Parts: sequence; structure tokens; C-alpha cells
Amino acid sequence: MASPFKTWRIKDLANQSLLDQSLTVNRIFRYINVAFLALMSITAALAYWFLYRALPQTTGSVDAPVAAAATVTRDSLGVPHIRAATLDDVLFLQGYVTAQDRLWQMDALRRKAAGELAEFAGPRALGADQKTRALRLRRSAEEQSGKLPPADRAALAAFARGVNHFIETHRDAPPVEFRILGYDPRPWTIADSMLCGLEMYRSLTTTHDDDILKATMLQGVPDPAKVNFLFPPRSGGETQPGSNAWVVAGQRTATGKPILANDPHLQFGWPSTWYAVHLTAPGLDAAGVALPGLPGVIIGHNDRIAWGVTNLHFDVQDLYLENFDPNTGRYQFRNSIEQARLEREVIAVKGAPNQEMRVWVTRHGPVVPVGARLAALRWTAYEGYQYPFLELNQARNWQQFRKALSRFPGPGQNFVYADTDGNIGYQATGLLPLRHFDGSTPVPGAGGQFEWGGFIPFEDLPTAFNPPNGMIVTANQNPFPANYKHPVAGSFAPHYRSAQIRALLGERNGLTPQDMLAIQKDVYSAFTHFLAREIAAAHTRRKVTNPKLAEPIQLLKEWNGQMDKDQAAPLIATLTYQQLRKAAGDAAAPGRGALYEHQMAPAAIERLLRERPAGWFKDYDQVILKAFADAVEEASKLQGAEARLWAYGAYNRLLLSHPVLGEAPWVANWFRIGPERMSGSSTTVKQTTPALGPSMRFVADLANWDHSLLNLTLGQSGQPLSRHFRDQWTRYYAAESYTTPFRNPQGDVLRFVPSAKP
Repeated sequence: MASPFKTWRIKDLANQSLLDQSLTVNRIFRYINVAFLALMSITAALAYWFLYRALPQTTGSVDAPVAAAATVTRDSLGVPHIRAATLDDVLFLQGYVTAQDRLWQMDALRRKAAGELAEFAGPRALGADQKTRALRLRRSAEEQSGKLPPADRAALAAFARGVNHFIETHRDAPPVEFRILGYDPRPWTIADSMLCGLEMYRSLTTTHDDDILKATMLQGVPDPAKVNFLFPPRSGGETQPGSNAWVVAGQRTATGKPILANDPHLQFGWPSTWYAVHLTAPGLDAAGVALPGLPGVIIGHNDRIAWGVTNLHFDVQDLYLENFDPNTGRYQFRNSIEQARLEREVIAVKGAPNQEMRVWVTRHGPVVPVGARLAALRWTAYEGYQYPFLELNQARNWQQFRKALSRFPGPGQNFVYADTDGNIGYQATGLLPLRHFDGSTPVPGAGGQFEWGGFIPFEDLPTAFNPPNGMIVTANQNPFPANYKHPVAGSFAPHYRSAQIRALLGERNGLTPQDMLAIQKDVYSAFTHFLAREIAAAHTRRKVTNPKLAEPIQLLKEWNGQMDKDQAAPLIATLTYQQLRKAAGDAAAPGRGALYEHQMAPAAIERLLRERPAGWFKDYDQVILKAFADAVEEASKLQGAEARLWAYGAYNRLLLSHPVLGEAPWVANWFRIGPERMSGSSTTVKQTTPALGPSMRFVADLANWDHSLLNLTLGQSGQPLSRHFRDQWTRYYAAESYTTPFRNPQGDVLRFVPSAKP
């Protein structure tokens, strides 16, 4: 018989063991809780130190070197409404508040244009810096800053002083990107503002890559006319004038006053490309969007006029193939030998030795490699710099508006105009080269027979004022008439978007700002719809019985041409177009079809399919059906066998990621959006691809400025803890918008008090 004492003892030991285990577990949880609380405290402290302290001050007062007391009222979207006693003060404060919200973006822009990214990004940015240094934008900005007209220089200087006042008073709390990357912002200069402008210039006018593409496709081909066919200067359906904005006169609106709309398409980025601002000083009351790093309002309105801006696409670059000795810098020009200027560049590289490079500059421009050859780049960006936007912001009528634009050097732009008197207008602008030769491919530089003859006079540039039909529609198409008095070269867009805008505006009168917004989000593609019908017709004519194609062809037959993210037909038609584009490229330049990608390609493909000229394809229907079958096969690999489950938006996806915080460990997902499925294409009014789309949406109501609409892509602020960091994305994605307070903005008020003079 077992001892009762022994039994008790065993139970006691078991209970004691459980108690010890429980105490150990509790102790472990207590340690974990303490560690977690410590970690949270450290995280909170770090968030406060690095993020919260960097948020802009929006209330109270700030001592500043202003001539008189001034205020900045931040509305519900964080947009600063700046009111100052002088023009100099209002631009100083614009520099200050832009730095509050976007200092790191401004610094990144000037570094990108200067070729100084490797200084904080390391060797991975070296290649980009070397290409940029070869374009010598930093040197050009510094050279031209000393030649600015006095008023322009004063405006840029006032803005720079405001940026620097913010930098100097916030050395202990800069934006978090500077902390992460381990460097401090250097003082802002006039040349830095010019660099921000030149970076936009570069993004909008770099056409020499198209010249190289066309030259590559032309090399050794038996029929150059076919290659030229694929690069038309116009698509045949243009209406005057051109670009991506529109304005309607009062005869077409509900209020009897004009409405102006503008949604320029640019590459997506984080923060938003544009910075919304309202500037008020004696003689100035302008609101709209600015480019971070530059003073004034680029797109917007004052109390009398409104204007929109988009890219002209005129070719302002030429490559000159030089007879050049890279060792000595000597080259031939008109039967003599000239000496190129040598510039030495030193690129700082984080974590690696500095890199040196040489840049030769001929009479035509900096020397860059073009395949195995060397060519000099002539570019209007080197021809001089003026900044007429402050003059434009103060214009009161059409005459003053055009006077300001007459000295706008570029990038070549289309401006649409409206005023409260009921007038509407259009003006092409910029330094546009006078050529007597075809500048669509590189040209020899030695003979001197391909020199520019100056620039097209401003009075000769396309313009329009109060057209009888009461509308001016632009969408990047060629705005120059076929019988224009000067040669025209450019990478213009086909007519599809402009034709669709015009059609939608012409459907009825009584238009409102919301109607303009609805047009801005339209995703009908006349080209892709045409292509779908061509595929269906070829399928019917050839009586194709392939069961794999039955469902896809039925989807195309039922499709209404809307490039909707949730539909399958847009995907099928898009992939078919890509196959046809390659086939056309191979027919013109055998073996090089994959290289062919150009803005005018849809128009060239449509013309081929409509006219079916001899010498391209033996059997057009066969080519169409092969492209269709290959597209279906590609879609099946991408999205599975069930065609009705395919979605265009799964192919046309946008991923937005902050360039620094989007790569940070543990928190990267907080600073990314997407991949988001996107409706639209390159041939729809809402021009959307994985790389670019509407950079903002603006509608000006000249009957009541407070009914105007404005929507950025993400938000006003670049500060991660700001409630305006990405607060506009949801409405942007849905193509909705916000009204913009103008007459009496309300919100937090920050007062600027004149500093005591020493």
C-alpha cells in the first residue's frame, strides 16, 4: 500500500512546479511588456524627434526679415494663403512655406538636375549623375543666373531668402529624409531655382532619344519612306490649337462666364509634382499651383484672368555628328579646325571615391555619345533664361498676358486663357528653332549646312482669341497648320484626345465645373475601339474557328471602347496593338520592330489598317489575326485561361512609392500606394499609364473663383506625419476634386513679424 505522505509529497511537488512555471511565465511576460513599452517609448521619442518636430508651424508668430507684418492662412487642405505688404515679402514667404512642406523634394530636384544624387545615394546613382553632368545644367544655371533681367532676378532672390530663412532656423529639425540619408541641406540659391526649372525643361523637351531611335531604324533599310511613315509630324485630325487643356466661352456655360480646365500629364512621383499656393500683395492676387523650388503661380488664376499650361512638344534639340578628336577636343567646322572647351566635373559618391569626368563643349553644345559616334547637343535650354511668371500672375487682360508670354523661353508650352470679361484665348510659346532641314535624325556638324537660323518670332507662333464656336481644345496634338510659314518638327501626340474632348464639350451647353471634371476623367479610346472592330471584322471575314479565340473575340465585339480597369477587352486590344506596332516596325526596319515606340505610333497603325498600302504586308487580315492570337496567348499567361476574368487594370497598374521612406525597413508599406488598377491609356482624355498620368486637375470658374476646383495627386505636404501627406489621393483616384477658397480663406493663421534690426 502506497504511503499517504508520499502521495501528498508528489502532489505538492507537482503543484510547486506548476507555480514556479507560472511565476516564470509571468516574469517573462512582464519583461516582454516592459521591453515593449520601452520600445514604444523609444519609437515615440524618435518619431517626435525626427518627424513631429519637422512639421510646419501653422499658428502663432515668427520673427522674419520682412518689411511689414504678414500672414499665412492654411486652409483645410493645408494650402498656404500668403498675404504680405510687398511683392518681395510675399515671395520670401512663398519660399519659406514651400520649404516647410517640401524642402527635401526641392533639394532632390536641384540635385537631380545638377547631377549630385550620388553624393547621398551612393554608386547606384553615379550613372545618372554622369549623364546629367554631360548636359551641364548646373553650369548653365550658374552662367545664366547672372544674366537675368533685374525683376526676374529679384523675384528668384526673394524666394531663395525665404527658403534659407527656414533652413537656418530649423537646422535642428530638418525633414526626416535628411536624417535618414545623413546630410544637411545647403543654402538655396537663384541658380538652384533655375535648376528646378531646367529639370522640368529636360523632362518635357528631351527628344534627341527619338532622333537616335529613328536613325537606328533608318540605318541600311531599303525603303526609308516606310520608317518615315511610322514617325508622322501630324495624324491628320488635328484641330487648332494644341496641347492638353481647354477653355469654353460663356455661351456654352451655365453662368454665362468662361470655364477653363487643365490636367497636365507628367510622370508620377511622391510628393506631388505641384505645390498649391495663393499669393496676395499689392498688384498681385494669384492662386493655383507652383513648382517646388520656383516662385509665383505656374497654373492658376488671379482676380481677373485664368490660364492653363501644357507641353507644346516642338523639337528643340538637335544632335550634330562631329568630326571630333576626344583626346585633343579638336573638331572640324566649315573647312577649319576649332577647339572645343574642356570642362572637368568631379562627382562626389557616398561611400566611394570621387569620380572625375571630362565634358567637351563645341559651338553646337556639349559632346555626348551616340552609339559609336560622338555628337554635340544643341538645345534651347542653353540659349538664355527668363522667368516671366510674376508678370503673368499680375496680368489683367489678354494683351498683358501675351506680353508676359512673349519673353517665355521654354520649355515650349501651350497656354489657354480666359478672363472675367468673357474672353478666351490660346498662345503657343517658347524659343522654337528655325530650321531649313529635317531635324528628326542626327545631322553632320562639320559642314555647317545644318545650323539654326534663329528662332520663330513670337508673333508668328500659333494663337487664337475668341473663336466663333466658343471653345479652344488642346491635347498635345500638332498646333501648327499644314501650310505654316516655318518648318515644323516635333514629337506631337495623335488627335484622339483632342477630338474626344471637343466631342464631349459640343454635346450640350450649360456646362459647369463638374462637367469639366467629368471630361477630365473620360477613358474612351477611339483608337483602341477602332482596333477592336478591325480585329472582329478580320475574324469574321476569315471565319476563324479556333476555340481559344471565341471568348476573347466576343468580348471585343461587345466592348464600348472604354479603357476601364475592370474590363477584359481593353487588355486584349492593348496587347494586340503592341504586337501590331512591332510588326509594323519590323516591316519598315527588319529586326528592329521591338524598338519602335513613339507618340504617333497609334495614328500610324490606324492609317496602315485603314489604307492598307501595298508593300507592307501581303495579307493585312492575317497580320491582325496573328497579333490577336499572340495577344490572347500573352493575356492567358498573365491572368489565366478564363478571358472574362481578365482585367485591364491588373496590367495597367500604378505603384507610388516615396523615394526614401518607401525603401525604409519595417515602415516602407506606410509610404507606398498600390499597385493600384488604373483606367485610361495614352489615347484617352484621362491619359494614364504605369509611368504617367494627370499630375493635378484644375478647373477655373470665372463666374465665381470660389467654385473653382483643384486636386493634387497625393497631398500638399511632404512631411510624413502631416495630415496633408496623402489626404487627396482618394479623391484623385476617384477623379473627384475640391473647391478652392479664394475670396476669404479660413484656417490656421501664422503671423510673420518684422525682425528687430541690428
